[in-house]
Amino acid sequence: MKRRQFLTSTSAAILTAGVLSQTRIALAFAQGQTPVTRLTMPPLLDTRATGRLALTTTSGRTAFAGGPGMPTAGFNQVYLGPTILMQNGDLAAEVQNTLDEPISTHWHGLLVPGEHDGGPHLAIAPGATWKPEISIAQDPATVWYHSHIHERTAEQVYFGLAGVIHMTDGQDDARGLPSAYGIDDLTLVLQDRRFDASGRMVYDPSMMDIMHGFAGNRMLINGQAGATAVVPEGIVRLRLLNGSNARIYTLFFDDTRPMHLVATDGGFLPAPVALDVLRLAPGERAEVLVDFSSGSAPVLMSDPGQAFGVVQFATDSTLAARIARLPDQLDGASEDLSGAEIATRQISLDMGMGGMMMGGGGFAINGRPFDMDRIDFEVARGTVERWQIRSTMVAHPFHVHGVRFRVVSENGGPPRPENTGWKDTVLVPGEAEILARFDQPASGDTPFMFHCHILEHEDAGMMGQFTVT
Repeated sequence: MKRRQFLTSTSAAILTAGVLSQTRIALAFAQGQTPVTRLTMPPLLDTRATGRLALTTTSGRTAFAGGPGMPTAGFNQVYLGPTILMQNGDLAAEVQNTLDEPISTHWHGLLVPGEHDGGPHLAIAPGATWKPEISIAQDPATVWYHSHIHERTAEQVYFGLAGVIHMTDGQDDARGLPSAYGIDDLTLVLQDRRFDASGRMVYDPSMMDIMHGFAGNRMLINGQAGATAVVPEGIVRLRLLNGSNARIYTLFFDDTRPMHLVATDGGFLPAPVALDVLRLAPGERAEVLVDFSSGSAPVLMSDPGQAFGVVQFATDSTLAARIARLPDQLDGASEDLSGAEIATRQISLDMGMGGMMMGGGGFAINGRPFDMDRIDFEVARGTVERWQIRSTMVAHPFHVHGVRFRVVSENGGPPRPENTGWKDTVLVPGEAEILARFDQPASGDTPFMFHCHILEHEDAGMMGQFTVT
């Protein structure tokens, strides 16, 4: 595992106990959830008036939950980045890299050409600035951004190079949706991170960590441990991002109150869908409405079979409860792409045990590990394709750059409720079938990626690339 100065981790000796068992992980999560501070939102960076965006990578030290300060990095701050508010139209972006290693800035969920996508081919060298002139035209959605350097994505995201984007059309009040940032519209970046006995955040993956993906033993929400999300006594919107390297969350409230799903990765649903449980894999986003009018203080939990706390909520009667009822309808497009496809592709997300046990790669798509110099597919622009995806050994979250897609089926049956809207990432526990329209161009110099979003897997080779012409 490569290292750079700003991400220097503690030595491997602190992990001599090996991979934490699931029981110990659940216990540590539970022990770390005593609320002691009020959860804060990332700073809001509004680009609508100026049409300009300026991000600068920043390194520093961050102390989590009273532990010693650890080297971290972020955009415009020392861990994570601001929430960027964007609208359709032209955006002049500047991303300056002040770190001592290359980074990139992938706009995960933005429908932009390959030359603006921020994938591995668009590395920003130390001291350099990337200045894409982006034209945005898509539905409102919660998307995000993160570094995407091949073989370095997992560690760079783990130590903070990620943030959230709100794509907006300014019509949420007309939709009857909460829209007061940090009051009734909360952005929640869910991350599990591993801490040693002294409270130091560590990243030093073993072979088993790479095989399963690096899992932590403590929750961070917006980079904060043990914080309480304070909300008004009314309907609250939670924008949930699974920003973890590998952990899949199965979310529910400890008092069984429902969540009403209103948006998935690519935008709004036609109407709210009531859920008792919401599954969220790495890279996925979901927007849910939750009724806090009773004034009680639930805990958002994960993994019903071996539950641990994700974030504690508390109500504050002095906060304005702007929204008192759920909207009956939303304006999400429910376009059916069935029958429009011109090609069907088979995608196999492969883990070769023999190669891993011998110290080799073992991670590939369709039997071939990622190669920056190889184009795997050539797609015709403006067409629809059907992709049949199969996971081997473990469930893999599958992400496609530059498109949003519809999930047709999961393991031969209908998609889960959280996969019925527009998606760009889908968890594939066995098999999944998707339909995608490819409208954004991507050349051989700056192709789009498709990959597993367990970050250790994509770094190890479970990634491919395609052009759209």
